[in-house]
Amino acid sequence: MLTSPHFWVLSFTSFVDYVVPRNFRLLEELEKGEKGTGDGLCSYGIDDSVDNLVNMEYWLGTIFGPGHTVHENRIYSLRIYCGENYPNKPPQVKFVSQISMKGVDPKTGVVSAEQIGVLKNWRPTMTMLTLLKELRLEMASPDNKKRPQPEEGKKFTAPESVLW
Repeated sequence: MLTSPHFWVLSFTSFVDYVVPRNFRLLEELEKGEKGTGDGLCSYGIDDSVDNLVNMEYWLGTIFGPGHTVHENRIYSLRIYCGENYPNKPPQVKFVSQISMKGVDPKTGVVSAEQIGVLKNWRPTMTMLTLLKELRLEMASPDNKKRPQPEEGKKFTAPESVLW
């Protein structure tokens, strides 16, 4: 099985493994993100504010807060970094919108890979949409659904270098 950081392995059966170049995988995710597949409660796209179109490393995500929680009617912005080992390794994630949530650094908004299940248990078949949906589910968990939140619209002010 090829494990280069620029390829990921997709197993359709126990007999055949297909290796897809990293950029093809990211192009597929970009296409799905632009089409808006899914329920519309989470979305993502490439960050075109940086010189990013060749390596496709920097992405933006949006999560609509889950109903019946303190997050209801809130929109959360995130930055996602897909390094050269993505999707074999999970992306790095940082909330831009301030949020009080278990597993999110209260000063920087950086999401802890050790404390958030989807990052801790990452598999190459997972996608950025999977990540955003799982973070949304985490917002609705008993640990987070009633946690007092910062004023709506506030953003983390940590320098960009905190994440990447």
